[in-house]
Amino acid sequence: MSLAPRAVLVHRRTEYRELIDRHGTRGQAEFFLRSRGLEIAEVEQRHRITEAAVARVAGAVPADWRHARVERGDLARFLFAPEDVVVVVGQDGLVANTAKYLQGQPVVGIDAEPGRNPGVLVRHRAGDTAKLLRAATSAGVEGRLDPRTMVEAVADDTQRLLALNEIYLGQPGHQTSRYRLEAGRAPEAQASSGVLVGTGTGATGWCRSAWLERASPLPLPAPASPELAWFVREAWPSPTTGTEQVQGILDRGRQLSLTVESDRLVAFGDGIESDALELAWGQVVRIGVAATRLRLLA
Repeated sequence: MSLAPRAVLVHRRTEYRELIDRHGTRGQAEFFLRSRGLEIAEVEQRHRITEAAVARVAGAVPADWRHARVERGDLARFLFAPEDVVVVVGQDGLVANTAKYLQGQPVVGIDAEPGRNPGVLVRHRAGDTAKLLRAATSAGVEGRLDPRTMVEAVADDTQRLLALNEIYLGQPGHQTSRYRLEAGRAPEAQASSGVLVGTGTGATGWCRSAWLERASPLPLPAPASPELAWFVREAWPSPTTGTEQVQGILDRGRQLSLTVESDRLVAFGDGIESDALELAWGQVVRIGVAATRLRLLA
């Protein structure tokens, strides 16, 4: 007998909860904000809207399903199962935060605050949860899934990192990053502010900023395209470092290889610096298209 599906509800602590955690009571949080010309009412209202959306989603899970809840801060310690349907309630960025821990489970993005989020990845409303869960487990679900390419970094000591938007490699203190870069040509020693490797989903964010700043002629990939765009940030020419290889496109099967020539570099995905690969002098990290893809319910 097969297991019933499990709905895993992913959410994050609201700004209101974080304020209470930091200041102890609502009154102290209110005093802190007022002393800076701010009011707690808006933060509290947004908290109520988000909590109501989370409760509505939880209440829509079928009675014969298993269910679990996990906060964003606990994702790295949560064990997702193959039969899970992952329901992300929050902002677009929370889908990206969750995607790196999945292995092809269908994802339903629920917009907790309609009107405040772009809704690129959280496309649905809490009131539609029941029918969305049925769709995610139906025989024809593949036709409703929007596959999104992900990027992967693998170090020579087997450390591995997945990301939906982009992977950044550089100095954790934002000092000069030194490494040797290889992208299908002779390796080039570089000193820069770091390297970005992004997907089509991430082409609307950090990578697009780099692309715009240099007026790059590269065509940025589409979200489902099996290609990545990469950019070296502020490469510095010197007698020992070059600037010939500062951008490019990686299709499936091609990788960007970087050999660390600093005491310490890190690689992190989607802006989550707390979950990073630690890289020491002489280590090699290869970045390319991941075999895993986000499977988002359209």
